Amino acid sequence: MARMHTRRKGQACSKRPMISENPTWVPLSATDIEDLVAKFSNDGVTPAMIGMMLRDQYAVPNVKLATGKTVTEILAEKNLKPALPEDLTALMVRAINLQAHLKENPNDTANSRGLNMIEAKIRRLERYYKGNGILPVTWKYSLADAELMLK
Repeated sequence: MARMHTRRKGQACSKRPMISENPTWVPLSATDIEDLVAKFSNDGVTPAMIGMMLRDQYAVPNVKLATGKTVTEILAEKNLKPALPEDLTALMVRAINLQAHLKENPNDTANSRGLNMIEAKIRRLERYYKGNGILPVTWKYSLADAELMLK
């Protein structure tokens, strides 16, 4: 499959092992993992970082195998789910930082194109999340509103 913003084709990354149950060597129970997820979320950690912290520091290779739910599902159950999806938020932060760079360097045409590509990704994600009911239909992306939402 071709990449989104280049003409090159890419090689797939490594795959997870095909296991269907939680390994026996995992030291934490499902309730302990859910409590840690809630604690980390209250500390302001993103769902992806929560998964990495559980993997690296607590020896939980896969939260879904251990609990039967993903990190975002656990956060939704505990009413800690963020207002915007994590990937959309990360792209909006990148667009804000790139816009600040372009204000200082107005002749940087390569990064101007990069900003256009990032905003195109944001609009595609916006359309996807509106279609799946994750974002309200009235939600609209603009750079000025993104700065207000995220800062």
